[in-house]
Amino acid sequence: MGYVFLALAIGAEIAATTLIKYSEGFTKLWPSVGCILAYIICYGAFSRAVMRMNLGAAYATWCGVGIVATSLISVLVFKERLSIPGMIGVVLIIAGCILLNLFGSSH
Repeated sequence: MGYVFLALAIGAEIAATTLIKYSEGFTKLWPSVGCILAYIICYGAFSRAVMRMNLGAAYATWCGVGIVATSLISVLVFKERLSIPGMIGVVLIIAGCILLNLFGSSH
């Protein structure tokens, strides 16, 4: 169940971060409201996820997936560029999240 809450937290964080761009510095009402609500959902779900999961692995996954997804959204939706070092960084983030989830928790 922890991973379900983590997935909800990640989805809400990605939505909130995307809405920040649409809010244009919180000058547009509805994207701003949506952003704030999505962050409330995000942190609520994340707090429930860490009740059932290792905090380090949950936080790394939350951040890592959020960074990768937001980077993809910035390229695909907002037509922003990602440099070669940026692409390498994204690959390293993915590798780090996988390693931490596979081997980071002591049992």
